Amino acid sequence: MSGPPVSRPWHQRWFYVVARCACRVLATLFFRYRAVGREHIPTEGGALVCSNHQSYFDPIAVGIAFRRRLNYLARASLFRSRFFGWLIRYLDAIPIERDGMGLSGLKETMRRLRRSEMVLIFPEGTRTADGRMQPLKPGFLVVAHRCGVPLLPVGVDGAYQAWPRDAKWPRLTRVVTVIGPPIAPEELQTLSDEEAIELLSQRIGACLEEAQRLRGGARGRAFKPPRDGPTA
Repeated sequence: MSGPPVSRPWHQRWFYVVARCACRVLATLFFRYRAVGREHIPTEGGALVCSNHQSYFDPIAVGIAFRRRLNYLARASLFRSRFFGWLIRYLDAIPIERDGMGLSGLKETMRRLRRSEMVLIFPEGTRTADGRMQPLKPGFLVVAHRCGVPLLPVGVDGAYQAWPRDAKWPRLTRVVTVIGPPIAPEELQTLSDEEAIELLSQRIGACLEEAQRLRGGARGRAFKPPRDGPTA
């Protein structure tokens, strides 16, 4: 069952909008940021936004592509910082344990999805060490099945080159975000866990490949991610 969207104070709503617009301008100026596939974003209802994970830039690279507000997951340790902890609390970040969501993080994620909100997760679990996409962890399936929300695949490229996990400071390079068509909850119910993981991996991988193509400046047909189910 879905409930009404969470009501937030006007200043908290406007802070998110202003921060998103400011980050979008800075990303465009310094990283030649581009986002495609916004027509695939559901206009209402909850959704689990599933992206590959290249760097610390990923939450921003995904968030500024959406007109709707996103809820973010953040390690519980980040909330200990005085300023940054205040900032991510104000942006409604959901604290999670280092090795997984944890019970409280899982409950809060499902609560927001059931209140018709969108939550961004990184199913790989951690940032890539070499820029390539890693195998997905199955934790997202519990949330998706219990809440009956679509999975929205997203691919980000350039964030690894901009700020790899072994670099102290970011570098200026192009960043591209591609949003693919959602996987409906009805389709997800027909798949085994292994098939669902494979399908989502294919969809995120297709978005990543298109982001790489766009980032490289190649030209071609409009992006249409595959709609076929997992291979046998």
